[in-house]
Amino acid sequence: MLTYSILKIDSMSKILVTGSHGQLGSEIRTIVQNNSNDYTTEEFFFTAKDTLDIRDTKAIELFIKEHTIDTIINCTAYTAVDNAEDNIMMADEINREAVRTLALLSLENNIKLIHISTDYLFDGNSYKPYTEETQSNPQGIYSKTKLAGEQELKQVNPPEAIIIRTSWIYSGFGANFVKTMLRLGKQKDAINVVFDQIGTPTYARDLAAAILWILKHPLDSDNKGVAIYHYSNEGVASWYDFAKAIFEFANIPCAVNPIETYQYPTPAKRPYYSVLNKSKIKTTYNLKIPYWRDSLKECIQKIEESS
Repeated sequence: MLTYSILKIDSMSKILVTGSHGQLGSEIRTIVQNNSNDYTTEEFFFTAKDTLDIRDTKAIELFIKEHTIDTIINCTAYTAVDNAEDNIMMADEINREAVRTLALLSLENNIKLIHISTDYLFDGNSYKPYTEETQSNPQGIYSKTKLAGEQELKQVNPPEAIIIRTSWIYSGFGANFVKTMLRLGKQKDAINVVFDQIGTPTYARDLAAAILWILKHPLDSDNKGVAIYHYSNEGVASWYDFAKAIFEFANIPCAVNPIETYQYPTPAKRPYYSVLNKSKIKTTYNLKIPYWRDSLKECIQKIEESS
């Protein structure tokens, strides 16, 4: 029998959150737990691979029907960007095939589906923030399978489906750049970090809050197809700037040396520029998005409090 985590509060809406052990899923759970009075009309089902594998079509279908799910937030993804170059089949199964399955089940059962995608869909050759209409041009297996997942979702076109593309996710949960820098900064006197890749760090808790806000403020259905939005924190930074800020807020004296991308080769190509334009999501849902440094400071404080 499947086991899973439920937050049940006199439910009306039944919300399945996949990938709930990851950064975003964990932050959604935390917000709901800490603000239970705000979610008295929702029942959340938090699942992960060991409790509900989204590649298992029959298991997903059974779960949806047994619990009369009306909303899915798909936080599951194969995000090991470099490993994806050697694990094409698994990346495709999770990032494309499973998304198609969720889309088909959403269409069949009139389920609202929110799917998380990535800034890596863009090639990084622009120096103007990418809008939702910018032509994608993925450069690696991870990004190609994520784009394929988007295309599957748009082709199936379930009602009220939303794609949210985000960038440079970090959190107090899971493995990410912030936690890696905190660990290395305490072990080394200096580290090298690339300065020629530009984007925006995104605190997963801010994105989680935005998703929950969207659920609480649904739009009138216009049947115009899958809606795509971009979300990251405000501002722009390089990975070098990001690392410097982490050490600043954590009071770690480790030096950061700026290097170019060619000096730190990786199996998968990263976009040099992946800043997202958030105007659409801010206007549509009246969202106020925090500045990346403010959110980073908050995250590091929470990590230090819990350590």
